This record gives sequence, C-alpha cells and structure tokens, in this order.
Amino acid sequence: MLFFELHQPIRLKRLSSFSPTNLPRRFAETIDHEADRRILARVVERTYRTATRMLLEAAKEVPDFKFTTSIAGSLLRDLKELHPDVVELLANAASKEVLEPVAQTFYHSLAWLVDKEEFSEQVKAQAELVEELLGVKPKAAENTEFIYNNDIGCSLQSLGFNVVLTEGVDWVLGWRSPNYVYQNPLCGVRLLLRNYRLSDDIGFRFGDKAWDQYPLTADKYAEWVKATPGDLMLIAIDYETFGEHHWPESGIYEFLRWLPKELSRRGIGFLSASDALSLSPKGLYDVPPWATISWADQRDLSAWLGNQMQREAFNVLRRYYYFAKALGGEVLDKWRVLSISDHLYYMATKHGPEEAVHAYFSHLGSPYEAFLTYSYALYLLGLEIREGFEKEPCKLVEVRLPEDLCFHGSPGSRICCLRELPRALEELPRESDQRRWLETWLRDVFGIDLERALELLSACRDRLP
Repeated sequence: MLFFELHQPIRLKRLSSFSPTNLPRRFAETIDHEADRRILARVVERTYRTATRMLLEAAKEVPDFKFTTSIAGSLLRDLKELHPDVVELLANAASKEVLEPVAQTFYHSLAWLVDKEEFSEQVKAQAELVEELLGVKPKAAENTEFIYNNDIGCSLQSLGFNVVLTEGVDWVLGWRSPNYVYQNPLCGVRLLLRNYRLSDDIGFRFGDKAWDQYPLTADKYAEWVKATPGDLMLIAIDYETFGEHHWPESGIYEFLRWLPKELSRRGIGFLSASDALSLSPKGLYDVPPWATISWADQRDLSAWLGNQMQREAFNVLRRYYYFAKALGGEVLDKWRVLSISDHLYYMATKHGPEEAVHAYFSHLGSPYEAFLTYSYALYLLGLEIREGFEKEPCKLVEVRLPEDLCFHGSPGSRICCLRELPRALEELPRESDQRRWLETWLRDVFGIDLERALELLSACRDRLP
C-alpha cells in the first residue's frame, strides 16, 4: 500500500530579518506569504503535478494500481485558489478509484495535544473539504505525523473512520511484524502500520551516495518488497519526496515511474486504506496515552516537545486556545495557523541524522531563531486576543478552561469558567486564604479582578445558560 502525505506549512517571517523600525505590529504581518507562494509553485511543478500524472499513467498500465493520500486542508484550500489544475488531477484520480484520500487535521496541527474538541473540528473540516473538492468522503484517517495512541484511534473511530494509519513502532510490536492489520484494544478500530524501514529507504536514503544500497532502483526495491513476509506493507512517505526532497536529477522520477510495474511483475497487488478492511486483524496494537507514538525521529513526541523551548512555546499556545476559541472567527483561525506542527518542529535541538532532517525542513536557520520568531508571533496573537475581549467583553464569560488551568479550592470545589464564580463565592469565606487565592487566579488567568468579574456576569446574563 502506497501512502503519500501532502502538506505545506504556513511560514513565519524570520524575526531577525526585521529592524526595530519595521517590526510587525499585527499577527498577519508575521506570515511569509511570498515564500509560501514561491515554494508551493515549485513543489506543484516538481511533485504534485508531475508525480500525480505519472501515477495516473501507471494506472493505465497496471490495472489494479492505486494509492492513498492524506492532504492537509490548509494545503488543499491553497491549491484550489492558486493551482486548481492540481485539485482537478487529484479529483480525476479519485473518480477513477486510483486515489483514496484519508482524513487528517485541517492544519496538519498538534490539535490533539491541545484539545480533543478542536481536534475533532479540524478533522471534520478537512474531511468535508476533501469530499467537496475531490468528490470522495474519506473512510480512513490519520493524525498529524502519524501521532497516535489508543485514545486517538477511538476518537477517530467515533468520527466515522473505520481504519486508522500510524507508525509501526518496534517497542510496541515486539517480535511481531508491521505488515499485518492490527486492532485498537479499547474500541477495535483497524490499524495499518507503517513499515518505516522500507518507507525510509525511499524517503531518506534514496539519494544517499554513502548508503551501501545506493543507487536504489525500482526493480531492486520491488525484490525487497517481494521478499518481505506479511499480508500488506504500508509504505508511507511525504509526496514531496518525488522531485522536491529528492530532485529530478537523482533519478527519483524514473523510480516512481517504474515502481508500480516492477511490483506488479512480481505478483504484488495494490491496496487502498479502506481495502484493508477485507484483511483479518492479527492482534492488538496497544499504545497508551503516556507512550504516544509518531513517525518522526525516535517515534515519539520529542520532535515537537523534546526541549524546554518547545514545551514553553506549546504551553503558551495551549493556554491561548481557550480564549481564542471563545472569540472564534479570525482570531481562532490565526491560532490554528500557530498550531501547525512545523513551527515546533523547527525548534528541535536533535543531533545526528535527526538534526540534519530538522535543519532541511526549517527556513529559519536555527532552532533558537525559530523559537524567537514563533514567540513574537504568539505575542502578537495574544495582543489581538486581548483586543477581542476589550471589544466584546461578554465573550470572556464563554471561556472554559481545561482541568489543569482551573482554580481548585477546597476538596471537590473548582472553577473552570466565570459562570461558576457565584457558586464558589458562596462556599469560600470572605477573608479566607482560598478567597485570596481565587482573586489571584482571576487576575493571572483572566486578567480581571473579582469586582470586574462580577460586573461581567451581571452585564452578560443573556449569555449564561
């Protein structure tokens, strides 16, 4: 099974490129639209347009040929606006059942790590856009960068997806092979596991002249696949591998052009994600939430949350979400831009091969530059969130915080939103330490004192349930 990931980040302008006299004053000024359009045009020509045409040609020569794609909603939206012919190519492939699109987060974001409702909204929005533009409703899904645990699998199943794609991680599999269908132990959703060795042979090692298997040809690779036991092999890589990560001069086009034919000649058939439902699961794939996996680096979350810079930036992003959510509209859209996984990926301070991969994808020069650039964009977003509540103060009443940001008083007493304040005041003695802690919490979290909070509740009664 061939799976291709399609995603382009929304890039931020490098903070060090500004002088004090021309620093961005609004969040929108931090977005590098020029670079995004230039890079997208190059990738469209080298990969999205060229590779898709090759695969459509392959389908004419190999009757059962098909492939699976996952397209970030933000990219699909940009392709519709700037390169509609690519959307038509993909829709044509989908109409011929050569391509099966799967769902993912709209912004290729870290939404699951922030808020489960936001995750669901982004997945549903992406699936709806895919159905609108490609004419096919996704039946299978993945989370950003194959980030996965048991809860993610069950959440995607609750959204209507009966197949979930993720990484085949050695420590989860133990002695078992990734080349079979597995099941989630909590809800039974079917799981397809990426064969990272065979995938990375194309994605990373194809152009490595120091590799003992260089050069990699389609017939050699097909022999490897044939010699690998299992019911199916999930080869999952970035679509940009073909022409962008590996330039045309590397021979990657010839590899892609011949691969379907070489596989077919050896009696190897092709499956899409939903086809895998016809295969019997071979066991459980148990990934608890505290051991969440991905397809990046050490197959965990360290590519995005592995150092203190990343964790601090993420904590601010997460905290801002609950306020941006209450405001909605453009403010929430801007927050979603900053939730794109690439921003935190650029801040990774890895060593060895992982360091080289992170550096290749980053346009910001260093992880420290990435942190400063992202922090400034977060700062400007924070100012716009504050302005939003100044214009619509009753929106503050609609903010509901997660458990860890709530005020916890006496046993069983907590406040997660301003609406719960009157009940708490009845329980807390006026001169108690807990009353003073509550007032400190209001100032630290909501930026208002107790008197202002009560004024808002009185003025915004029509907003209360």
